[in-house]
Amino acid sequence: VGELVGYIDDLYDDFDLTVRYNNSTDHVNAIINEGEGSPADVFYSVNAGSLGALADAGRTQALPDDVAGKVREEFRTEQWVGTSGRARTIPYNTEAFSEEDIPDDIMAFPEEFEGDLGWAPSYGSAQAFITAMRILEGEDATRDWLEAMVERGAATYPDEFRTCQEIADGEIDAAFTNHYYIQRVLDGNPEAPIATAFTEGDAGAVFNVAGAAVIDTASDADLASNFVRHLLSAEAQDYFARSTFEYPLIPDVEPIGDLPTIDELDVPDIDLSQLSNLEPTIDLMRDAGVQI
Repeated sequence: VGELVGYIDDLYDDFDLTVRYNNSTDHVNAIINEGEGSPADVFYSVNAGSLGALADAGRTQALPDDVAGKVREEFRTEQWVGTSGRARTIPYNTEAFSEEDIPDDIMAFPEEFEGDLGWAPSYGSAQAFITAMRILEGEDATRDWLEAMVERGAATYPDEFRTCQEIADGEIDAAFTNHYYIQRVLDGNPEAPIATAFTEGDAGAVFNVAGAAVIDTASDADLASNFVRHLLSAEAQDYFARSTFEYPLIPDVEPIGDLPTIDELDVPDIDLSQLSNLEPTIDLMRDAGVQI
């Protein structure tokens, strides 16, 4: 988001942004530990779990209704609001399989899919996906699924963009990734033999969001809220869609690529804030023999 943040900074003469980049967990811990002396006014995170963790610690304040109300209820609370979204998907090689060949139930993998599978189990989004499975399906069923993936010999990659590249190159047939990695491969090569399939109402169809919150000790809460409001403007949402290939969260801006709208996705009923609890998931993955 650096380009967008820089644009907003330059847009207003009396507005000066100082940005501190780090992973979301470290930022949450820093803001909590800094207490009332925290210099932060706004916290932006790539996942809802970290936003929820900061809110649960009492370090955020309620957003104005006209800010939070710009997006659907499941992508916001009184304390934070989603600014862009990402859907879990099944990318697949179109030269090897058709969409009808891809199971629409995540728990049907790997047994009911005949092709070669890959994934990036050390990647944060993949671990959040397994966390969703643990919440929705239970620990035992998730362990069985993980053990089946290990037994199947699913190829392991360092990140989900590389995973999608391997699908396009024909090294594997399908995988589990965020939707925008497929779009990024196609942006580099529109003829790449890769397409997007979706499961229905399960962990494989989780829709997570990046978002923002105003810190409870913000020096100017109105100014901080206005910054968050700008992240939900049509131009900012168009930036997220065109530059990062994420889902825009306001109704007036459509996603880029051959993708269903958010309303057409069959997403599970899950509290996105729960997806920050990765430690039990990592323990379970290791116990099942997953190398992470």
